[in-house]
Amino acid sequence: MSISARDSAFLQEMGIGPLWTLRDAAAGAADEADPGELAQSAQEAAPAPAAMSAPAPAPAPVAAPVVMPASPAVVARAAPPAVSPAPGPAADSAWGEEPPAPPPTDDDIAAMDWVQLRSAIGSCTRCGLCKGGRKPVYGNGAQQAIWFVAAGASTASDEKERQPLSGEPGKLLVNMLAAVDLARESNVYVTNLIKCRPTSANGGDRAPSAEEALACRPYLDRELALSGASMVLTLGQIAANALQGKPLQEALAGSRGQVHEIAGVKLVATLHPGELLRRGADKALAWADLCLAREHDDRRA
Repeated sequence: MSISARDSAFLQEMGIGPLWTLRDAAAGAADEADPGELAQSAQEAAPAPAAMSAPAPAPAPVAAPVVMPASPAVVARAAPPAVSPAPGPAADSAWGEEPPAPPPTDDDIAAMDWVQLRSAIGSCTRCGLCKGGRKPVYGNGAQQAIWFVAAGASTASDEKERQPLSGEPGKLLVNMLAAVDLARESNVYVTNLIKCRPTSANGGDRAPSAEEALACRPYLDRELALSGASMVLTLGQIAANALQGKPLQEALAGSRGQVHEIAGVKLVATLHPGELLRRGADKALAWADLCLAREHDDRRA
């Protein structure tokens, strides 16, 4: 209902202003105004109360708008700095790297070609000689050979020069082979039975054990088969005894002067060139052994 001017004046004298007023065109335009701005305008438009009226309470301060933080899913957070893990002990094989493959069996070695055989020797763990950074000494010479020359264990000189029968003993071997019209480069394959150098407690060369010789024997057997040689010449006591299945400590004299056989190939034993360098008088014995081997070599008869 409408309020008369008289009633309106009366209400104002009592400090009671009209709560609602009729909408007009200007009010309709304010519908879209901010509620806070409308409240402020209403307070400014209200008439001041009369002196006799009770003081109107001070308007409540308008609180500053509260800004809610964005959802954690929206707030972009700086990535923590990358921290490199401190080096620690090697991971256990059950959780880290795969354990090394088992060493090849005798049957595995017997089926290898030259490339596979060299790789197997290079990664061999069939005995303890591979530990401590030892590097195997591979056989060399003619892969299709007439004679197969086998010495005992690799020496410090062999390990340094990376070939069997190196240094001064190797030079003497070249002369011995030339005396029977053979050459290491063209028709002779040379190897050591023990591929890794056996060392003593002070780092010097030592004689190999029976277990070490047994572990390396399949490699030599495969080298012999691949070479196709028709005669085996062993140099020294270790090679002669190991290839014949005798105790390694047995004297070489029991094998010299005879023609033996291993794997269908004839074998003649003679002294190691290193021994001949120390005992020059024994070169006559070695010459007799070379002549025996040449005489019984079917491919050179």
